[in-house]
Amino acid sequence: MGVVTDIRRGRSSERLGRAVSHTRAGRSGSRNVSLFWRIFSLNAAGLVVATALLLGPVTVSTPVLPGEALVLLGGLAVLLTGNALVLRFGLAPLQRLDRAMATADLLRPGHRPAVSGPAEAAGLITTYNTMLDRLESERAAGAARALSAQERERHRIARELHDEVGQTLTAVLLQLKRVADRAPEDLREEVGQAQEATRSGLDEIRRIARRLRPGVLEELGLASALRSLAGEFTTHGLTVTHHVTGDLPALSPEAELVVYRVAQESLTNTARHAAADRAELRLQPVPGGVELLVRDNGTGLGAAAEGAGITGMRERALLIGAALALEPAPGRGTDVRLRIPVTEGAR
Repeated sequence: MGVVTDIRRGRSSERLGRAVSHTRAGRSGSRNVSLFWRIFSLNAAGLVVATALLLGPVTVSTPVLPGEALVLLGGLAVLLTGNALVLRFGLAPLQRLDRAMATADLLRPGHRPAVSGPAEAAGLITTYNTMLDRLESERAAGAARALSAQERERHRIARELHDEVGQTLTAVLLQLKRVADRAPEDLREEVGQAQEATRSGLDEIRRIARRLRPGVLEELGLASALRSLAGEFTTHGLTVTHHVTGDLPALSPEAELVVYRVAQESLTNTARHAAADRAELRLQPVPGGVELLVRDNGTGLGAAAEGAGITGMRERALLIGAALALEPAPGRGTDVRLRIPVTEGAR
């Protein structure tokens, strides 16, 4: 996970460098006239024309004649129209910036308002884009540290469950077997029920430990881990089919872990909330990378707000530069798509 953090920091440094260079270029070589000089020039032109008319042969009668009033009103209308146009075009970039700031989401990076307009507006937009790059970089670095700590804690809990609680229940199961062999006939049924309850609890602890620490991912690889995951979620009422192609491009260990966790969280949401009876898990190559698809035929997302599970998936996707999309499935249900970019020589 630390490697991913370094990658994100490298990418963010490149973005910040480009943003600073754009800012300097916009301030030094921009041909846009500042909003101040636009408004000042227009107002000055109107005042100069009015002064020239007063000093010239043009006079205003008392009372004002209709033709003179028409000329005055026409000049006022031209001046007001010019001011309105200058303000409209000058403030339009600020309005776009306002909309961009209102809809900014650090979990969906990459959206930036275009740098345009007068020098002040262009400088403000460039500064905002640079700030957004810095915030995305800091959030990605913080998420990387948090998720890395989360994975370490998962491994620790899984090891303790397996080594301590699992061994304790195994010892209890062996003692119950010895008790069952010596127990009177009228107590053997109750001892047998205790054995079954203990065995069921032991199996559940093992399943929890496997979910916390996907040992099959480390030992057998991503394809086998996803097939095992599909089989694990195939229970009464839910059937999970899987299709994992064998000609996948090489992924980094961090990317494989993100793919596995996103698939795990998606199937968990399907089993708990979607009211679905069928789900599909696919991992296949696409132009420029690899795509994970988890599709169900459940009730869909609807208008429900994204919970902690989906937020966690988005943060994991950001760590490896992947794109996560949640869309309605064909017919009914939900599609969760994770597209991981892969470059040659990824490993």
